[in-house]
Amino acid sequence: MSADKRIEAITARIAERSRPLREPYLDRVRAAATKGVHRSVLSCGNLAHGFAVCSPAEKDALAGDRVPNLGIITAYNDMLSAHQPFETYPALIREAAREAGGVAQVAGGVPAMCDGVTQGQPGMELSLFSRDLIAMAAGVGLSHNMFDSVVYLGVCDKIVPGLVIAALTFGHLPAVFVPAGPMTSGLPNDEKARVRQLYAEGKVGRAELLEAESKSYHGPGTCTFYGTANSNQMLMEIMGFHMPGASFINPGTPLRDALTKEAARRALAITAEGNEFTPAGEMIDERSIVNGVVGLHATGGSTNHTLHLVAMARAAGIMLTWKDISDLSDIVPLLARVYPNGLADVNHFHAAGGMGFLIKELLQGGLLHDDVRTVYGQGLQAYTIEPKLGAQGGVEREPAPKYSHDPKILANIEAPFQASGGLKMLTGNIGKAVIKISAVKPERHVIEAPAKVFHDQLDLNAAFKAGELTGDFIAVVRFQGPKANGMPELHKLTTVLGILQDRGQKVALLTDGRMSGASGKVPAAIHVTPEAVDNGPIGRIREGDMIRLDAVAGTIEVLVDEAEFSARPQAPADLSGNEFGMGRELFAPFRAIAGPADHGASVLFA
Repeated sequence: MSADKRIEAITARIAERSRPLREPYLDRVRAAATKGVHRSVLSCGNLAHGFAVCSPAEKDALAGDRVPNLGIITAYNDMLSAHQPFETYPALIREAAREAGGVAQVAGGVPAMCDGVTQGQPGMELSLFSRDLIAMAAGVGLSHNMFDSVVYLGVCDKIVPGLVIAALTFGHLPAVFVPAGPMTSGLPNDEKARVRQLYAEGKVGRAELLEAESKSYHGPGTCTFYGTANSNQMLMEIMGFHMPGASFINPGTPLRDALTKEAARRALAITAEGNEFTPAGEMIDERSIVNGVVGLHATGGSTNHTLHLVAMARAAGIMLTWKDISDLSDIVPLLARVYPNGLADVNHFHAAGGMGFLIKELLQGGLLHDDVRTVYGQGLQAYTIEPKLGAQGGVEREPAPKYSHDPKILANIEAPFQASGGLKMLTGNIGKAVIKISAVKPERHVIEAPAKVFHDQLDLNAAFKAGELTGDFIAVVRFQGPKANGMPELHKLTTVLGILQDRGQKVALLTDGRMSGASGKVPAAIHVTPEAVDNGPIGRIREGDMIRLDAVAGTIEVLVDEAEFSARPQAPADLSGNEFGMGRELFAPFRAIAGPADHGASVLFA
């Protein structure tokens, strides 16, 4: 099935723009693949170190370069719910590798931090840069050149994008991503949000808030709302890095383990030693990237991916822009209502038909490229399935349902929740920004109001508690970009601004920081670039300036005389409090060289 001509046109322009980078990248990937992983040419000392702890049979096989060796890059730790399940995965993968006639070794571990733990805390200023650090750490593990294929164990916000950057940097190797799945459903997300709002208003205490949060985040697996972590899993499946149907199976279940073992066997089957060689750098192309963006829009996914997808694509020599993302949003309808875009969680999404149904509908509408390579083979049609546990304990797959099991959560292509996706680019005399409108009511898509200016989200919260946030306003929270303080998520603003909006005030947010996949019902122009610390116009906005945020026209403007606005001096910023503590001093070199938000806010592709 061919894709819609509009999808084809955007894909073609990405390919043309990328040619000067993509062609040299593919030349490097092919040259590395030609050299191959020939352990027999390594020195005896190299090999001895590389398989010192292996069994005698494994040593003999690896020394003779007779069997494929599967590298495992893991983000396991036992503090974070999403990554704790990975503790048992290496043993499962090694067992599957032995059964398939191969060897598997943990090549290295990468850090995995939780934005939920660090929200509003100093550690959040390390979060975005951890993505690039994860890519580097994975690169260290793979630098031993002992591996024919790699499985990547990661789930959450920066971990998967960092691992994808690593997989594409080592693009001559096949790469299969293995998820851990979401935790089972706990306290409904809307009830959790209600308690948060009551706490912010002083109507309940900390004990009630902690009880609600603990009932929501209560066991192994990802958080169940549709933030960056679960957007990651959707992306890995729709881009072909997952085995079909793998994304949203709960941890600790027989089907989850069966999918993990299947992924290991498949990773060994697609090495250069066999007949289905699938190097990650050639598998992922412009069509795969466009499929990822389409999936993001169709599901109302995380705003963080306007940064991550740009950086991930760049690792493969592909130049994706915010305009590409925004133009695709105009074409792709919203087919999923998962919190914060609805009341359902990802377990409900999966039960309604999940990824198999979503991909089927998007293919039917001509909104995906079917003619792509995946770790499973050729074409996305193979992903229009529902995974089941077979009688022998293996994975079986049935066709995805013809109709959604719950049309309030997952819509057919003929009756979408809205005609366009949830992410748009805004441009104007403030620069460029991104807005997510899939959860914003249409009457709030245009806000014109005076600015209230802050240099820290905690200052805005303090103004709220002091009763100073009256009337209509657009909150300008600046000096939050990658060069300033690492571009933390400003998630603590969500509750406060939501309360004010519920009171009848017209409010919006304008910031060079991030809001994450949890950004919801309040209009938020985020990722503003150039950022304030980089002489961006947002640094010249003054208290009381009229600002117009128009998500319909795609504009963000400060409504003052242009000559006077351009002549204003930049506001001073005291960032001394962001330079030390909780490891922030270690990331000073990253802040110094970070690229702009529309280039992925990366230290690797500035």
